[in-house]
Amino acid sequence: MKTLVIIPCYNEEENLDRVIARLQKEYPAADYLVVNDCSTDSSEEVLRRGKYNYISLPVNLGIGGGVQSGYLYAVEKGYDITVQMDGDGQHNPKYLPAVIEPVANGQLDMCIGSRFIHKEGFQSSGARRFGIGFLSGLIRLLTGTKVLDVTSGFRACNKELTAFYAHNYAQDYPEPEAIVSGTLNGFKIGEAPVVMEERMGGQSSISPIKGAYYMVKVSIALVVHRLILRKKKGAK
Repeated sequence: MKTLVIIPCYNEEENLDRVIARLQKEYPAADYLVVNDCSTDSSEEVLRRGKYNYISLPVNLGIGGGVQSGYLYAVEKGYDITVQMDGDGQHNPKYLPAVIEPVANGQLDMCIGSRFIHKEGFQSSGARRFGIGFLSGLIRLLTGTKVLDVTSGFRACNKELTAFYAHNYAQDYPEPEAIVSGTLNGFKIGEAPVVMEERMGGQSSISPIKGAYYMVKVSIALVVHRLILRKKKGAK
């Protein structure tokens, strides 16, 4: 099936060459698109020098806008499966078959690569694991769907869900909201075990203070999203 790997990029100059090289080595059957979200470092120069397949956004849209740009590209080019894979090297492309297979065979509309099923490899900090666990419980309460690694950006979608996300995608740290919106709109979402690694280089944009703000903001957004959809269904 025609597969596109979407790699959102913001200031990943230290990682791009290795991320793309490893992807092409481990899974050469897939096409890829790097979405450069107005990086302030030399990321675009690295992409241009390497003659990589990329687009550069004219303004910074954040992770959600960057990924959504990739989904729009996938719809326009007619891809059957899209895979989101971070540009920091944490997602090992050798696990792409495990993430893609449940989508390709029709078992799931979206399969999320989860580090918490077998609990191998990089597990993130204790504070972040607590936050992820809280969001996992909240999503299960709101949707009835159990997803352990709700913030994982390593995920594959089929053509129908790609088209949905191309026009319906949260803009700021969207991974948990994407699970809620997809599930509540009738799409089947599940997980496959993967082993993640620590960031290759550079620094994460999420500081402890931003992490706490993110937790509060996303929790409120998830509840509001559920209430709005319930209201819409009741009005029909």
